[in-house]
Amino acid sequence: MKVNGFVKTNTPSVKINSNNNLNGAINTNGHDLIGDNHIGTSIDTPMRKGAFDLSDEQKMVIIEDKFRDIMDTLGLDLADDSLNGTPHRVAKMFVQEIFNGLNPENKPKISVFENKFNYGEMLVEKNINLNSTCEHHFLPIVGKAHVAYVSSGQVIGLSKINRIVDYFARRPQVQERLTVQIANELKRILRTEDVAVLIDAKHMCVSSRGIEDENSSTVTAEYGGIFKQKDRREEFLNYISLGS
Repeated sequence: MKVNGFVKTNTPSVKINSNNNLNGAINTNGHDLIGDNHIGTSIDTPMRKGAFDLSDEQKMVIIEDKFRDIMDTLGLDLADDSLNGTPHRVAKMFVQEIFNGLNPENKPKISVFENKFNYGEMLVEKNINLNSTCEHHFLPIVGKAHVAYVSSGQVIGLSKINRIVDYFARRPQVQERLTVQIANELKRILRTEDVAVLIDAKHMCVSSRGIEDENSSTVTAEYGGIFKQKDRREEFLNYISLGS
């Protein structure tokens, strides 16, 4: 079913010549360079004006329609029982699952509590499961996040750290941006600069395409406050390595 009237999209400026070759398939304006080098453009996730004017249901209808076109263009038989429901499943997955971190309404509600134990050392939450998506090729990023902070008088529930990581991961991402976004959110909530975030992740855009390197992983870190001190940073890294 075609759905019109929700959004206006630009038609790609790709031309087909008499030999059925796509002029412009080899991008000359830097798009491929940015994507292949995994270069981000901002700390904030780039969002267009009016990004939330449509309901989730409206977005799912549009995505389903367009993904059906993609599958048809690839030559797949959408009458097949195995494939017929795929456009709807993909639309639901995009909006309600792997990209639901785009919507601020899905940000976890975090309550802070007084540090009544007067615990003054760093608290480390390590090996947090991380599942995200590379914004350049829309392929999975899978790995672990390690987070630490030193209380300035406020603490949060341990599971809330995992929820913050998951929220920012559930959007098209660049790993460097994801690392900074998690750190900045924790600094804001805990009212302290004493926050450290380290992510070690594999990118399927590296392992399944391009160089096709299945063994490498990417490590990014953001250190604030006392974690800029070498001894405290090494203490954090030692905690991470315990039991490994």
